[in-house]
Amino acid sequence: MRPCAASGPRNRFALVAFATTALLIPISGCAILNASASTPPESSPASSATADPEEPTADPEESTPDQEEPTADSESPPAGAGTPGTAQAMLAELEVKGRAPKTGYDPDLFDWRSDVDHNGCDTRNDVLRRDLDAITLKRDGCVVTAGTLDDEYAGRTYAFDRSPNNIDVDHIVARSNAWQTGAFALDDDKLREFGNDPLNLIAVSSSLNRQKGDSDAATWLPPAKDYRCEYVSRQIAVKHKYELWVVQAEKAAMEQVLDTCPGKSAFDEDVSWPGRGEGDKAPEEPNADSGSGSDGATHFENCAAARSAGAAPVHRGDPGYGSHLDRDGDGIACE
Repeated sequence: MRPCAASGPRNRFALVAFATTALLIPISGCAILNASASTPPESSPASSATADPEEPTADPEESTPDQEEPTADSESPPAGAGTPGTAQAMLAELEVKGRAPKTGYDPDLFDWRSDVDHNGCDTRNDVLRRDLDAITLKRDGCVVTAGTLDDEYAGRTYAFDRSPNNIDVDHIVARSNAWQTGAFALDDDKLREFGNDPLNLIAVSSSLNRQKGDSDAATWLPPAKDYRCEYVSRQIAVKHKYELWVVQAEKAAMEQVLDTCPGKSAFDEDVSWPGRGEGDKAPEEPNADSGSGSDGATHFENCAAARSAGAAPVHRGDPGYGSHLDRDGDGIACE
């Protein structure tokens, strides 16, 4: 057996031949010796450079999919957010903060149903005169005794029945929600204004008003889906007016609703009350003033007609009063 060569092949061609032969035939003891002489030791940095999984293995000059520019879906603002006058733009102006504690909250602080506009009527009847159709009023021109509601929350129309009180007035931004998103810092006059603001009040079914409670847009929306954009834009307008904030989940829910109506205008409808005695009044009953007294003045035929017209009780000197209605002669008929 020939001794192993002490050095590598004599020239370049010999080296190539040597390598080719090493691949085709079993490795001899000489090949092992020569290979071990040219391989770096296991402890050298070159052998462990790719062993650590935390280190990147991709060519730093190439971008992986995760390193590409963000797509429009993940980074673009909601449609209309940058357009002045839209609900999205108004929402973007609201501060986002966590919910404040309910400490000190009392619904009576908002003085709901007070006569803030000094028209002689309480706020509840102001809302009913504005939101109901074909209304019947008491003689005071304030109290609504009958009418029809086109319920925006429910998406249906039904008659107002005062006895079981099937219609409530909802605070679009609930008073409790307002308190926990900044209203706790408002003074008494502002709290009273908020509690009786036409912008923040709407007549709806009692059952839906109670179902909503003090929920925000993240936990409750009107069943009528075609009203949700207006509902949310009106909530935003109320919060913007009183400098209240929104919580993150609430804002996300509002954005989701507004995504269904891109470019929705900020709520700016005229929601002021009709004057006392005004509203969409029902035509008078034909038998309401059918009788005639000796003085030529008209009067109700009977107390049923007076009550149907919402005029009972009828006082002496009032239109519709007749002595035949005043059985005890005390000047007050149809008591």
